[in-house]
Amino acid sequence: MKKALLLKTTLALALAAPLLASAESQLIVGGTASAVARLDFRVIVPRVLFLGVGAGAGSIANNTTIDTVTFDYTTNPAAVGTGAAAGVITGNVVPVRVVGNNGQVTLAASTTGALTNVAGDTIPWSQITATTSLPALPSPVIPNTGAGTALDVTLSSGTKVTDRAANWTFSYANAAVVAPGTYGTTNGRVTYTASMP
Repeated sequence: MKKALLLKTTLALALAAPLLASAESQLIVGGTASAVARLDFRVIVPRVLFLGVGAGAGSIANNTTIDTVTFDYTTNPAAVGTGAAAGVITGNVVPVRVVGNNGQVTLAASTTGALTNVAGDTIPWSQITATTSLPALPSPVIPNTGAGTALDVTLSSGTKVTDRAANWTFSYANAAVVAPGTYGTTNGRVTYTASMP
């Protein structure tokens, strides 16, 4: 009885052994001093597209922080409408990163209309421009409303992989005297969209 159980257990283990280990083995008895065993490797990489603007550019992960760029003329009111810089500028240098691994990545900006204050006065988005620290990662023109023109982000090393990081520096033209208020309290957001095939 015990021999039959032992035989069945041994047979079951022998049949299951190939399922437990997939590495090859070779037993050499006498005659030669080397044995060969091979092992196959696979690396599985998903299709990836990442866009980080502001705080989200620091690491390739989801980040829900939406940064704010502020041009504040309260300490320099005589400069309003003269083209001069604001008295206080915060957050206008914005880090940006784009990573993609399936071909050409394009980048576009969109808005839902002009910057607006609570009284309904407006400043057109054409007054806000940006320059980039890296031409391979251009800053798209912010449209006055709707979707803007998409720009190509330069592929890395002639492959179908993109990994670009830059700083975009935003400026306010201050080309006209406008009514008082904090513009952007309503309708002050630009949405950037990265696309990849």
